[in-house]
Amino acid sequence: MAARAAWEEVVVELVAQRGEALVRYATLLCGNRDDAADLVQDALVRTFGRLRNGFSVESAEAYVRRAILNGHLDGGRRTTRWRRIAPLEYRPDEQESPAGGVNSRLDLHDELRKLTPRERACLVLRYYDDLKVDDIAETLGISSGAVKRYLSDGLAKMAISLADDGTVEDRLTPRPAGSSSSRKEASHGHRI
Repeated sequence: MAARAAWEEVVVELVAQRGEALVRYATLLCGNRDDAADLVQDALVRTFGRLRNGFSVESAEAYVRRAILNGHLDGGRRTTRWRRIAPLEYRPDEQESPAGGVNSRLDLHDELRKLTPRERACLVLRYYDDLKVDDIAETLGISSGAVKRYLSDGLAKMAISLADDGTVEDRLTPRPAGSSSSRKEASHGHRI
């Protein structure tokens, strides 16, 4: 009975101290706060489902974060399989927020949601958890080259989608040599 009380105290303390951070982490992975709360709850159940002794809050948080990541990746695999079967996916209508900063954050979350589960996991582990490529590879059980590819592909997709100044097309279109000076001439009417 005493062992049960010890692990229950760790769960209560973990949720009190780090619960909101765990939900934010899960939200970055799955893109939806409601789904993130479910992901965190599932991770807590998986981590503490069996009687576990000797956990500190820090070590328990590491196990729960790993369970959140694994749960997200498993859900992504299920979704990918489902998309092969389901011809359409229902998406509810969303209203735009009047606040500019919120719109930018929502745009970022929308773009994260469009990435594959591996790309999203790599980006979150790299830029939210601040892990190095080798650490991400070890965490996900894939090669460092695959992590670099997922990071590159994910960032490229997000950069193209989030660019709103029209310069992406200019950067993606190859120009003949010397075209930048001719553009300056055309815009200013004389040679600089």
